[in-house]
Amino acid sequence: MTLKQLEAFYWAATCASFAVAAQRVHLSLSSLSKRIGELEESLGEQLFDRTGHRAVLTEAGSRLVPRVRELLSAADQLRLDVGHRTGLRGTCRFGVGELTALTWLPRLVRRMQQEHPALAVEPYVNYGEILEQRVEAGELDFAVIAGRSSRSTVASQPIAQARFVWCGATAVVGRARRLTPALLARWSLVTLPAGAGSTRIVGDWLDTQRAEAAQRITCNHWGAVAGMLVEGVGVGLLPQGWAQALQRRGLLRQLRCDPDLAPLQYSFQWRRDDTRPLVAAMKQLTAHAADFSAGALF
Repeated sequence: MTLKQLEAFYWAATCASFAVAAQRVHLSLSSLSKRIGELEESLGEQLFDRTGHRAVLTEAGSRLVPRVRELLSAADQLRLDVGHRTGLRGTCRFGVGELTALTWLPRLVRRMQQEHPALAVEPYVNYGEILEQRVEAGELDFAVIAGRSSRSTVASQPIAQARFVWCGATAVVGRARRLTPALLARWSLVTLPAGAGSTRIVGDWLDTQRAEAAQRITCNHWGAVAGMLVEGVGVGLLPQGWAQALQRRGLLRQLRCDPDLAPLQYSFQWRRDDTRPLVAAMKQLTAHAADFSAGALF
């Protein structure tokens, strides 16, 4: 029995598929299966039932999962304690949304390199719903997502807030300094698609005002939304730091509103059963790096 065999078993048991597990441990599917077979032979127990279309844990395999988790966590902690100068090793795959990618992701990656130079870092950018699914499936070690997870298998810890403001080009808003339902009814609303955290903020504000835009233009890219607002396509939300920077350049004007827009809470999300030192270390680094107040990097 070896740690590599135990690691292959653990990820095969807790990931969505053997294929995902093989990616996690940088093995081919056949090599992963071979290690699991060697572990089964060593223990004298079948850990997976392979008679169906998909391998499932046997009773013995289910009993083994928490014990192996403890062993792997202890091994990780031992490596970290003994090799404190090089920090964590292996690969860290994590997910963030576009707003994080365009603001503080580079700062986080730099800190990860400084504190854990032997750790391979693989950021992945996508929507929160997809990131949450990939965390649950074991494809990502953690993700930074707007809101809390609705999945019982995924834990959430608040780390930072993002604030947004209404804005539009002078050619569109004229002399207006405040957004009202009457003005909004004359303009197109440029926004991210339904399901985005900022879109929920828009919806909540419109509901309180019983307001509706003349037309909605949705786009799944923050940079494109900002570009359309500068071009005078309509009005919409931008992160506060971006709007302030564009207003200083005379490209956009911020619009006050009543009530003020609620901030959007972002959280660090990870699988509840993942007790590895990697997760704890990344949670701390992410909390220190998170800052949505800056202007866009590009």
